[in-house]
Amino acid sequence: MRLGLAANRLHHQDPDAALFRWLRCCGSGVRELQVGLHAVGRTHDAIADAGLLAGYAGLVRYPYGRDGGLMKLVAEVVGMGPERTLDGAIYLIDPVDPSSIFPEAVALKRQCVIHGKPFISTVATARDWLEVERIHAGLAPDPGADDLHDPAGQTLALIAHDALKPRMLAFADAHFDVLSAFSRRVGTGTTGQRLNELAWSRGWPRDTPWIERYQSGPLGGDAQIADQVLERRCHRAIFFEDPHVARQHEADIQLLERAVTTVTDSAVCITSPAVAERWAQAVVLRAGRK
Repeated sequence: MRLGLAANRLHHQDPDAALFRWLRCCGSGVRELQVGLHAVGRTHDAIADAGLLAGYAGLVRYPYGRDGGLMKLVAEVVGMGPERTLDGAIYLIDPVDPSSIFPEAVALKRQCVIHGKPFISTVATARDWLEVERIHAGLAPDPGADDLHDPAGQTLALIAHDALKPRMLAFADAHFDVLSAFSRRVGTGTTGQRLNELAWSRGWPRDTPWIERYQSGPLGGDAQIADQVLERRCHRAIFFEDPHVARQHEADIQLLERAVTTVTDSAVCITSPAVAERWAQAVVLRAGRK
């Protein structure tokens, strides 16, 4: 398993920065699973200077971003042959760093979404991804990840663009019990209504919405959910994005994404059906091993 790795300067400029918090928490799991981390130059150097992952052969240095390091990660997410294909990317984003919207940064996320690979932009998502992979590898649950797997105390956002709404409905139908375990679910207009209709058809009380509906995306629903994320009242977003269409409310979508990265330690974001499916399966497996 190989992941691209990059972090904006904010996330590796001091000893308690996000990159180091993640590695101190999950470095043993990275070694346990033998995850290859293909790190862009400055990110790699920061890890080495901090003495983290010392002696770990899976940490591979790529060129600096200005020399094309991030561009190479994009190409390898798409696939450059058996020895140069990545299974996803961790890119810890500082939402006010201009480099986070450079073409190669945007393309990295887009290609992960297109190819159904994890795009991990927050510390919480990176922790969650590692625990999901540990569970699928047959390992015992890590108690350090219990805070991420306490749905009774969490709010889940379910959002899908038009072309992905059928996939969201199929996902919710297949994993209805997992999603129903959350204390609260929120969503944007049309998706929320269809999910409520699905829940009612499955026996959910018809006088009780299964999902709390906000406005539709073009009318500001993404911004409303972004506010919940910023207030740490929404803990996990499953956002099925369609990367193939131009969207008139692109700024609202970016607002939600920026909100998630602003509260990097508390918000998990999943951006493709394949990654969401793997997470939902791991939830059930993890519960059975506790």
